[in-house]
Amino acid sequence: MTLSHQSTWQEISRQKKEYRDQTIAQVKPPIPCIPADVPSNVTSIPGELLSKAEITITETAPEVLVIDLAAGRLTSTEVTNAFLRRAGLAQKLVNCVTELLPERALARAGELDAYYAEHKQPIGPLHGLPISVKEHVGMKGLDMNAGFMSWVGDIAEGDAHVLQILWKAGCVFYVRTTEPQGLMMIETSSNIYGTTVNPHNTTLTPGGSSGGEGALLALRGSCLSVSTDIGGSIRVPAANCGLYGLRPTAHRIPLVGLKAPNMGCEGIWPVIGPQSPTLDGIKLFMRAVLGSKPWKSDLSLLPLPWRDNEHHLGQEGAKKLKVGILWSDEVVKPQPPITRALKEVAEKLRGVPGIELVDWKPWKHEYAWELASKLYLPDNGKEYSDHIDASGEPWQPLINWIIKNNPHVENQSVHDVWRWTIEREIYRGGYGQAWIDTAIGTDANGEPQGMVDVILCPVGPGPAPRLGNSRYWPYTSQWNLLDYPALVFPVTKVDPSKDVKDEGYTPMNEKDKYNHDLYDPENFKDAPVSLQLVGRRFEDEKVVEALEYIKEKIGLPFINPLNSNA
Repeated sequence: MTLSHQSTWQEISRQKKEYRDQTIAQVKPPIPCIPADVPSNVTSIPGELLSKAEITITETAPEVLVIDLAAGRLTSTEVTNAFLRRAGLAQKLVNCVTELLPERALARAGELDAYYAEHKQPIGPLHGLPISVKEHVGMKGLDMNAGFMSWVGDIAEGDAHVLQILWKAGCVFYVRTTEPQGLMMIETSSNIYGTTVNPHNTTLTPGGSSGGEGALLALRGSCLSVSTDIGGSIRVPAANCGLYGLRPTAHRIPLVGLKAPNMGCEGIWPVIGPQSPTLDGIKLFMRAVLGSKPWKSDLSLLPLPWRDNEHHLGQEGAKKLKVGILWSDEVVKPQPPITRALKEVAEKLRGVPGIELVDWKPWKHEYAWELASKLYLPDNGKEYSDHIDASGEPWQPLINWIIKNNPHVENQSVHDVWRWTIEREIYRGGYGQAWIDTAIGTDANGEPQGMVDVILCPVGPGPAPRLGNSRYWPYTSQWNLLDYPALVFPVTKVDPSKDVKDEGYTPMNEKDKYNHDLYDPENFKDAPVSLQLVGRRFEDEKVVEALEYIKEKIGLPFINPLNSNA
């Protein structure tokens, strides 16, 4: 689409929405209209409006779809068309799409089907699998605005490196998804597209900044996503929407082709990672990307393949797992549904031979947020301000809050940046030592033995908040600061009869009071309740294996949020 540089931000928004709607109208047969009266939980609506075949395809796990596609039981064209239709329906329900790509997606699917017909084998491990993409991950010839009105019309000259890898593996790109203004909030609201809402309860946020992906996946309009995370942007949407989401260790997945503000700022590294309705979907993504050996062409990456062929918890049949449970960061107490989920998981784990539980003592988590804030915005938010103000668009309240109302954000000199970078390394060293101190002894070579393997902890201080209230990042940004891999998984759903508010609680501080006052169990009806496992740097595979083991032993999730009948 062509935009005039003289257009007002309101006109640009109108044109972008009109263009998006045109891409949805291109899908055939036409996407059904939404009923006039829909409940706050819209997850069941697609099942009422799509064909039986479309429902079966879109609700099949990605790891199963690739098998069916590789065996020729499904064609890429029929799978792609099913996801195009469900994604278009998702947009009408929760406002999660920036554009559908029916023409290029179906052309790609046709090419893959022709290849299969000729060679009787798939072109790669992701042959024919539709994958959704967050908008600021560059796609050749398409807009990449990162939620800034002033960036609308900036066209990607090529596909991002990670997309090139996925393409070569055989996938189909068919939809791009919403993100917040400047990417710098854990909700998804911009002046370009408006606000994305949570499919489980449309009064709640799906999270951000990869909230368009989270909402789309929760409605099964996608089965695997390309998302990004610098402060919780993969994990918050995954948690709020009842999904699996992995924040990998930095420097494993290539970032080339990503467009975002402050990209040269390395105080806290952004990462690309997956969200999926299944844990095997996470593994499928990581295996495909790292199996391509991206470090050969991107020298910023470590030459570290995906090591899921190794045992990280001891040999099969004799696995041991030591879990540290972080009940609270001692700054903001989690709301009752989160604490209940932690207790329920812990109670079941205590009965599993070979699993040991210990309490994890948070180490200077309040200081960690001060340090993270310094590293996120060393220019006092000037680049964000310049890009927002350039178009005359208004500041979204949550980005205004994180930049202008954050007492730790200030303009720094070069020497200040160096100093805070050193402080980051000192803090990382201190946290690493706290982890080593969980060991029960050393071996003959002095190596610590019996350390905590993973930390089980909240993803946020509550389930998905009501729209406009997501102000507490540190349950996720803590691990960005440390560059620890973190994997989100669903546990249950809010139950007002169990998750009763403690009316006699005395908050520890103003942040804690804000979070406590937000909670009313009736407002969180149908909200997923999720937790995360965290590991040491470059132990991503160990974290995944630990969750697989836990799921196997205690039957997670106890209630699957993605089952609309649950």
